Order: sequence, then C-alpha cells, then structure tokens
Amino acid sequence: MNRPRQLLTIGHSYAVALNRRLAHELAREGAGQWEVTVAAPAFIHGELRPIPLEPQPGEMCQLVPVTAYITRRPHLLVYGRSLRTLLSRKWDLVHCWQEPYVASGFQVCRWTPREVPFVFWSAQNLAKSYPPPFRWFERFCLGRCAGWLACGRTTVSALGPRGYAAKPHRVIPLGVDTGVFRPDPTAGAAVRQSLGWAESGPPVVGYLGRFIPAKGLVILTQSLDAIRTPWRALFVGGGPMEAELRQWANQYKDGRVKVVTGVSHSDVPSYLNAMDMLVAPSQTTPLWKEQLGRMLIEAMACGVPVIGSDSGEIPYVIDRAGVVVPEADPTTWTATLAELLESPGRRADLAAAGLARAHEVYAWPVIARQHLEFFEQLLTHIHR
Repeated sequence: MNRPRQLLTIGHSYAVALNRRLAHELAREGAGQWEVTVAAPAFIHGELRPIPLEPQPGEMCQLVPVTAYITRRPHLLVYGRSLRTLLSRKWDLVHCWQEPYVASGFQVCRWTPREVPFVFWSAQNLAKSYPPPFRWFERFCLGRCAGWLACGRTTVSALGPRGYAAKPHRVIPLGVDTGVFRPDPTAGAAVRQSLGWAESGPPVVGYLGRFIPAKGLVILTQSLDAIRTPWRALFVGGGPMEAELRQWANQYKDGRVKVVTGVSHSDVPSYLNAMDMLVAPSQTTPLWKEQLGRMLIEAMACGVPVIGSDSGEIPYVIDRAGVVVPEADPTTWTATLAELLESPGRRADLAAAGLARAHEVYAWPVIARQHLEFFEQLLTHIHR
C-alpha cells in the first residue's frame, strides 16, 4: 500500500483555532491519502488582542508551533529557524496560506526544498506594483511555485496579466463552518431582546464588518434615512467611523438603530440571526475593492438574505442567491432596501437560496476537497 502524501500547510492566521478549520478538513477529507501538518506561530499580536497559539480539541491535523517575529506587521512578519527545520523534512507538497509578496511568503518559498512543490494563496484583486523588496518577493515566489490559489475571480483577473496566468491555478475561496453559522431563530431572538427590541418590531437591516468609509456606511445610512417603510438597523463591528455612526444613530430617539462593538467571532452567528437581511455596501477605492466579503458567506449560512454592492468579488460571491446593487447608486440602494423590507416572501426566497449556496459552494469540506483535487493535479503533472 502506498504511503499517504505528506502535506505541510503554513500560515500566521493558523494561530487562531477557528482559522485552522481548513487544515482540519484537509486532513479529514484526505484521510488515508494525505497526512496534514500545520505550522502555526506560537504567538502573534492580533489586530484586537495578543494571540497565543490556540488549542482545538479533536483536530485531525498535526499542529506544530513555530516562532514568529514582527507579528504586528503582517507584511513584515517572519518566522524563526524552527520553521526552516520543519521544512527540511520529507514533504510531498508545501502550501503557504499567505500572499507571495509578503516577507513570510517569500521566506517559506525560499526555505522549501527545490524538489518539493510549493503552492501559495492570494486574495489580491488589484494590479499593484510593489516597492522593493516586496516586488522581488513576489517575483521569486511566482517563479518558484508549482501553482497558486486565488481567493476569487477578480484575483485571477488582476494577477493573470502579470505572469500569474502562466502558472497552474484555481479559484478556491475561503469557507464557512456551517455547523457554527446556521439558522438559529432562538439565538437571534435572544440578541434582539438583549438590545431592548420587541420580537414583533419592524425588520432588521444588518451590517457586519469594519466601520470604515470603504465599506459603504455612508451610502447605507443615507439610504436608511430616505426609506419610509418601518425598519430597524443593527451595526456590528468596530473601527474609526464608530463615533460618526453613533452620532447618526442618536438622531433616532426611538432606539431603532443599535451599534454594537467588541463582539467575539464566536458570538457573530447569534447577531447574524438577529438580522432580517445583511447589507454589504462596499465601495471601490483606488487602493481597495472587496476581495471576498466573508460576512456575506456567513450570513447566507445563517439563512439571512444578503444584499451587496458590485464592488470586487461580491457579485460572484452572491451570484443568484441574493441581490447585487450598483455600489455608488443611492437611489437604487434605497429602492432595493425598501422593497425587501416590504416583502417577507422575497426575503424568505433569498434566505433559502443563500443557505443552499453556502452549503454547496462554501462549506469547509467542499473547500478542502477542492484544495486536495488541485494538489493531486499538480503532483500528477509533476511526476509524469
């Protein structure tokens, strides 16, 4: 009997247990054919809190802590020699869940033995020209890799003309845990009650994410101001626009607007279930457009109808399981929100379509199988 293939997957975000769901599913889906080892930093400085490597009972992958430095700056983060030692073992493939232009992506690529296929992942959907040394990192990784993974179609469109198209690649987005993110009316009702809302009140328009201009908060609040149909609004997240958002909310003395910050990721499903629709009005800027829209996938998995702008990857994420609105068209935003507020039947249809799409396209087992299929294709091609 042939031995199982040995896969090493590396990423600084693996320090968070929830982010290792991909590795766990790779091991589960590949049982008997692949053995999966995860290299994760023993400690990183997260955006909101320090994060020591989080254990996760029942993981099917082997977890190996490695030292990481400069963890406050993702572009500059580098690993210690413990990772180099790990990379020197006999691997069939090394998967780096990091961008090719960052220091750690280059480092992993450089330390991977030449005879071992190396695969990186990218979500970059703008054709950016990086300053040295980042452009050198990108060039080295692209030249060295056996193939690469794209977060979305707009990533392929942006990177393809820069030489990426010549390398084997596949679009595989981030996934969602459909056991955690699922319809849960009881949890949603508890959140509404905690906010002081009656269960029989108007529909709740929800927003989840960073409070920054590029996420379209201005166009959303302006649209809500213009709607005459009764509504409530729930904003969950945090960021520099918090004060501005709270000031806007305070003009509604009836308490119809709630701004909630500091919500842990484990509590996000409950807040999504408290919404009657999730809105993602992202606005493209010269330096950014939506790379995926993970909140949309999580909302669909919770059976919450989604409405998104046409910024970046959002139209491909939603497809026909929600509503896509031109990003900078306030009139259409207002009309679309008003129509859905007045149409519980339409919301129910969208909720069902989104739930089905989450399970068929974005569930972690589906995503893991796509990874393993791509890895097998690469190895078959290499060993011909």
